[in-house]
Amino acid sequence: MGKWIRRGLLAIVVLAVIGGFYLAMREKPVPVDVATIASGPMEVAILQEGKTRVKEIYTIHTPIAGQMLRTRFDEGDTVKAGTSVVARILPSQSALLDPRTRDELRAAKDAAQVAVAIAEAERLKASASLEQAEDQLRRYRNLSQRDTISEMELQQAVTAVDVAKAQLNAAEATVSLRQAELKAAEARLSEPRAALLGEEEDCCIDLTAPADGVILDIYARSAQPVTIGAKIADIGDPRNLEAVVDLLSTDAVHIHAGTKAEIVDWGGEPVAATVRRVEPAAYEKVSALGISEQRVDAILDFDTVPEGLGNAFRIYARLVIWQADNVTQAPIAALFRSGNDWQVFKVEGDKAVIATVEIGRMNDENAEVTGGLSPGDQVVLHPSDTLSDRSPITLRRVETP
Repeated sequence: MGKWIRRGLLAIVVLAVIGGFYLAMREKPVPVDVATIASGPMEVAILQEGKTRVKEIYTIHTPIAGQMLRTRFDEGDTVKAGTSVVARILPSQSALLDPRTRDELRAAKDAAQVAVAIAEAERLKASASLEQAEDQLRRYRNLSQRDTISEMELQQAVTAVDVAKAQLNAAEATVSLRQAELKAAEARLSEPRAALLGEEEDCCIDLTAPADGVILDIYARSAQPVTIGAKIADIGDPRNLEAVVDLLSTDAVHIHAGTKAEIVDWGGEPVAATVRRVEPAAYEKVSALGISEQRVDAILDFDTVPEGLGNAFRIYARLVIWQADNVTQAPIAALFRSGNDWQVFKVEGDKAVIATVEIGRMNDENAEVTGGLSPGDQVVLHPSDTLSDRSPITLRRVETP
């Protein structure tokens, strides 16, 4: 009897050791989160950053060079077309003279004064010659009445008077010319005025608002010299907004005029919008990661412009490029690549089995399943590198559609 008891105890010890080794060596179940494959509506959308802009912006430029007076307007002020004076341009002031230039101009002025004096002397000489010719003509006429001189001598005296008159006119014109040259020399010596003309004085030109609206931006606010074509201000209607979104060219081919969109993440509730135009030409843009991309601008119209949204505000546009009512979908978090194939860990009992699936369109959360899975199947979410084909698992959380 004692012999059998010892053998039984020995067998129990052996079984306990074997069981301990089995428990220590066997693969432990991996806790996983799973999701259930389901069918339902699905859509693929593009979420891209953009900005708002006023549709019709009028930029005021200076048509002449001059001195601009300080504008009375600020950004956001309302202006009326043809009435509101946005800027006033005065004539440019003369430049300061360096010592050499001043000396040269003073010498030119002195020369002009001398030229005036010479012209005055020539005019006096011409005037005296005219008086002498007229006296000579009077004497010849008296002598001609007594037949003392010939007709030819009388005619010569008349001609001499005409020549003297012409010389006097030329001398007077020369005096006027030299006096004008003197004034020009004096003007070149004038220094800039100590103060600008006041706004109450006549201005060279008033720049009025070209359209009704508000001041969007002011480029030149203080009194300052301006050149031809300098930008003064932008005017527009902030209620007449559109959105500009730059898309990848590969995404832009799916967008067309009339595509519905939604403006989100602008600081308020989502706003409905519609694509009005996709630009026909792309341009190159370097991304934040240094990647050169071809971008295309899409222009969107707001269905209703929300309160508080203004020009050049940042927005995000969500544009739907594909949608369907009944699509079998798998979570993106369950998919992984194996070569060129998409695979998932499919739950079969208490094991995770690798299954190859065929994937169609994808959005940010789900992928369209065209083969390999059926509605009701369960797949592992976020599979870790500890999982392998037919690994035992334990369900930690089950997500249902």
